Amino acid sequence: MQLTAPATVRRPATRTRDADGMAVASFILGLLGLLVLNVFLGPIALALASVALWRGTARRGRAYLGLGLGVADLLVLVAVMQMDDTVSWSF
Repeated sequence: MQLTAPATVRRPATRTRDADGMAVASFILGLLGLLVLNVFLGPIALALASVALWRGTARRGRAYLGLGLGVADLLVLVAVMQMDDTVSWSF
C-alpha cells in the first residue's frame, strides 16, 4: 500500500506561489503606473502588494516595492493634477 499526502498539504505551496506572483505583478504594475494609466495601475499595485504581504509572500521586497510604487503613482497623479488641472497626464 502506497501512502500519499492529502491534497491539502499542497495548498500552502500554491498559496505562496500565488502571493509571489502578486508581489511581482504589483512591482511591474507600479513601474508601469509611473509612465501611463497611474489612476488605475497605482491602486491595483497597492491592492496586489497588500494581498501578497497578507498571504505571506517569499518576495517581500518586491511586494514592498510594489506598495511604494503604487503610492508614488498616486502622488505623481495628484502632483500633475495640481499643476495641469486635469485628471490624467501624458508625455
